[in-house]
Amino acid sequence: MTGRKGERPMGEGLSDAERYEQGMVVRREVLSDAHVDRSIASTTEFTGDFQDFITRVAWGDVWSRPGLDRRSRSVAVLTAMIALGHHEEFVMHVRAALRNGLTPDAIKEVILQSAVYCGVPAANTAFRLANEVLRDEA
Repeated sequence: MTGRKGERPMGEGLSDAERYEQGMVVRREVLSDAHVDRSIASTTEFTGDFQDFITRVAWGDVWSRPGLDRRSRSVAVLTAMIALGHHEEFVMHVRAALRNGLTPDAIKEVILQSAVYCGVPAANTAFRLANEVLRDEA
């Protein structure tokens, strides 16, 4: 929520450590403990700063904002992953979308909508990948 004109959104004043902790909670809720544990376990000296960054900024700041619910955020992320052709991230976020309350029918509608705005080939790939995830999750 934002404050009065000129005020920063809620969460202002959190330390990096607090944003990291908040981000880790949200990241685990959205992506699953198993996924986050694998990501953390595979962190190297080279990738450590990136893991810290995405936990604080993507999960501790953006995903933690009150302006959209997680279901809506998942719709936006799925669409962006389709548009940009980020297939590995799309698969991960199909699983997250299910945890965030999207049904398989809702995911289908997101992909159909993306066919109009992102292109039929992108949607075709998304349908194939989502179908694999939904089959595995059933």
